[in-house]
Amino acid sequence: MVDAKRLITVLSLVLLLAAPYSLAQDADEGPAHPDIPSLDDLLDALDAGDIDLDDLRTMGFSVFSTPFNTYDGYGDGPFDPAETDTAAFGHRPTLQGNGLTLRVNGLDAQSCNECHTIVSNRTRPPTLGIGGVGGVVQNAIIMPSVIDVADSFDDRVVFQAGHDPALPLAFDGVADFNGRFANPPFLFGGGGVELLGKEMTADLQDLLAQARTAPAGTVTLLTTHGVDFGSITTLDAAGNVELDVEGIGPEDITGVPPEEVLVVRPFGRKGENFSMRDFDRGAMQFHFGIQPVEVVGEDVDEDGDGLDNEVSVAEMSVLHVFDVTNPRPRIGKLGPGAVAGFQTFVDIGCAECHRPVMKTRSRFLPLAHPEDPTDPSADVYLEVDLKKVGFDKAPGGGVFVPLFADLKRHKMGPGLAETFERGELANDEFTTARLWGIADSAPYLHDGRATTLFQAIDLHGGEAQSARDNFIALSVPQQKKLLRFLKKLRAPKQPNEELVD
Repeated sequence: MVDAKRLITVLSLVLLLAAPYSLAQDADEGPAHPDIPSLDDLLDALDAGDIDLDDLRTMGFSVFSTPFNTYDGYGDGPFDPAETDTAAFGHRPTLQGNGLTLRVNGLDAQSCNECHTIVSNRTRPPTLGIGGVGGVVQNAIIMPSVIDVADSFDDRVVFQAGHDPALPLAFDGVADFNGRFANPPFLFGGGGVELLGKEMTADLQDLLAQARTAPAGTVTLLTTHGVDFGSITTLDAAGNVELDVEGIGPEDITGVPPEEVLVVRPFGRKGENFSMRDFDRGAMQFHFGIQPVEVVGEDVDEDGDGLDNEVSVAEMSVLHVFDVTNPRPRIGKLGPGAVAGFQTFVDIGCAECHRPVMKTRSRFLPLAHPEDPTDPSADVYLEVDLKKVGFDKAPGGGVFVPLFADLKRHKMGPGLAETFERGELANDEFTTARLWGIADSAPYLHDGRATTLFQAIDLHGGEAQSARDNFIALSVPQQKKLLRFLKKLRAPKQPNEELVD
């Protein structure tokens, strides 16, 4: 028997979600994405059974896929001659004064899906879809102050002494660039990654609390889920401690509270963001010039474009729900050659950082607003059962997350180091790439410089130098078997297509 009340509510949501498309087609003026109910109203409807998780996912998909326009708040505000940091969000210059887009420091897309369009680059033609990777043309050019595309050596180009990093602007075949160049990864399996990160953060915070009450001289190892992040030394009875960390926190932790250092941040090529929502907040401002209410405040026109409340708490919340319910990547059937390749993958040291599988304690991912990076259990408004979105149940009540990573940053050597003076993270450090789905996600490495898996392995340096050297020393048949195994790590089939009309 049909529940009439639920049917009416869902139909109302569908009509609401259809509104941006009808506006785009039938009206010349107006926002592309309409307002949605408040988060409290959505949660009340969820509790009453009037809507379910799939309805929230559908609403989040609408936020993800809608091409925002200026009536939504797209674009920074007007040029402000008093602005001291013209690279910061809000008053960036626009390319040739077009008044809207920039491309070389954000203001480079209208929707999230513009950068996440490729489900598989292995098929011919590539399989397009929702939530996938981006090609090099979709790379984000992040906060550059120098882009010497002409390989200039003209003496009229003034090089500022003391510039860090030192960019000589020499005629040397190098287009000097002081910024970041980041290739878009896929969203698939993000819920499992976020839950792992939050559990690891909770463990590290507990270890810190234990260290603060331990006798002076006690050394507490910072190990969680089998990953080593260093140690804490208790200095005195007053609870003062000294951190000796690796792969976590900013490059210089001087003066940074230990609680803030000990936050696992699995998202972003450098490991900058502790949750997918945390990433989305910055992406809204960087890519679109849209100011989230939870960043700038309610009824605040922070960028001076004449619009306030450009993206609401509810819109960010349903977007987060969509993010973390993306299907996880899959592993194809392993024949004898691929099995042998996996064993070689382990034997030569790849699995030390690319850990094949990790296990959560719980299968429920907490989503919070406001978010406290140091306390994942604070202000939780919804828990998502990851078993219901495709993760396999693990003994003890958690789920298996076969991500082939450790959620830790590693030094990758000078060959892969960026040249960026504004960041808090070391230029040669990157979070371990998650290899699940790697067969479909070319190009590879943080900026897409590797077009094949062999090239990606060959470019490893720093902490990965030994594993790279071991791979190069293998016989050609052994190398092929290892690559055959990696090519079994596939993207999900037809991800999110159930959300498309």
